[in-house]
Amino acid sequence: MTNNTVRITQICIENFKNVTMGQLNLENNRKNYKASILGLYGQNGSGKTALIDAIQLLKHALMGHEIPAAFAEYIHVDAPSAHLQYTFHVKMEERLYHLQYDFSIRKVPNASVQNLDHESPATETYKVEIFDEVLRSSYTGEGKSSRMTPMIDTRTDGIFLPRSKYQLLLRNDKKTFMNLLVTKKLTRASSRSFIFSRELLNAIRERAAADTSIEAKTYTDLLEILVDFGNLELFVINTKNSGLINLNLQPLAFKYESSRGNAVGMIALRLDRADTIPQDAVNVVNAVVNSMNIVLQQIVPGLTIRVRELGAQLLPNGSDGMQIQLVSCKNSRELPLCYESDGIKKIISILHLLITLYNQSSITVAIDEMDSGIFEYLLGELLRIIAEKGKGQLIFTSHNLRPLETLDKGFIAFTTTNPKKRYIRLSNVRETNNLRDFYFRDIMLGEQREEVYSPTNNAEIALAFREAAEVHGA
Repeated sequence: MTNNTVRITQICIENFKNVTMGQLNLENNRKNYKASILGLYGQNGSGKTALIDAIQLLKHALMGHEIPAAFAEYIHVDAPSAHLQYTFHVKMEERLYHLQYDFSIRKVPNASVQNLDHESPATETYKVEIFDEVLRSSYTGEGKSSRMTPMIDTRTDGIFLPRSKYQLLLRNDKKTFMNLLVTKKLTRASSRSFIFSRELLNAIRERAAADTSIEAKTYTDLLEILVDFGNLELFVINTKNSGLINLNLQPLAFKYESSRGNAVGMIALRLDRADTIPQDAVNVVNAVVNSMNIVLQQIVPGLTIRVRELGAQLLPNGSDGMQIQLVSCKNSRELPLCYESDGIKKIISILHLLITLYNQSSITVAIDEMDSGIFEYLLGELLRIIAEKGKGQLIFTSHNLRPLETLDKGFIAFTTTNPKKRYIRLSNVRETNNLRDFYFRDIMLGEQREEVYSPTNNAEIALAFREAAEVHGA
């Protein structure tokens, strides 16, 4: 299944953070681009980060992980639950499959019981409950097509509907039914997806191994492709990444493949002193750094980084480790990487993912505030290169408007001030228009159907500054 390609083509968000309703198509059909890029722009607090958080939530669900309790606070204050829907294009063999995965989350109490011998109220916190999961599919290819129909619909007191798909994917016996019924309740209690739980997937895998049906194999393969996508091919870089840099940590996100094995994930290395990592990780870090250096010295002329190995060290668990330190190399001098600018560190933290994205089609990278600390001209050129020659999918938010001048307008979307229609594409944009200038003009004149900027009054802002000074006696 290595030649399969997954792309997120549409995201629909309802009652999530400050988005009452937002639907965003991620496809650019204006030209035959190999890369898929979506840059989201808008004023502060208008729903840009909500999109990245929604993709992070998708990753947790596809991986079968517990949804972090923080997401319970992302549900809109005036709604009992949030609903999210994701549409994918999956290229498998000669067919193009359209998959749609949607679910709801709600905030539920998570009471911790204290084992005290006197009455004491339990400290009550909250967790996320994921429910009403539905996975739908359709396909086109080989001169045939099908309409979008449910593959797994958990909105039932049983395991899932439709009945025909249940019989196709699972053993039709009482033991399987009872085990999965318990699993369904446990996944809800543990804030996990039921569809992408290990328990359900293993039951489907067992059935597929004994079933020669082409249809059963196809559905099982599609599930496996989404699982691989969530675990190995979908990366989310949020503002916590920049926070780590401020804490003297250098995050390195990577997808490393070699003849000796594959490695996917993120490692955060200390910058203010030497750090100790497992011996097995040393080769991965060195390979990632060597790969980045090829591009890094072109982005920042003459700059490379190196992993200094300072000697073997025993880890607390008794296994072998290595003490290392990241250093920057420029003009034949080496300095600890901590003395480089935050912008350089930001580039290093995402560079390997951008390299992977450029070369591999089934890679999706979502980055919040991609422009943070990066020189605007460089940002525009990097995005232009990825758009023209890249193969994967990049979703990013930014405040820097330079990419509006370097990217095709089909790669750009905007937030609005209307929480019931958060995301739009600008209309009436001509081929000859500078999108940056067009956006500024719309901010001032309000020529779109939806307002893209909540107006501010300079005189009122100046008056507020003076009043604030008077309050504090300045």
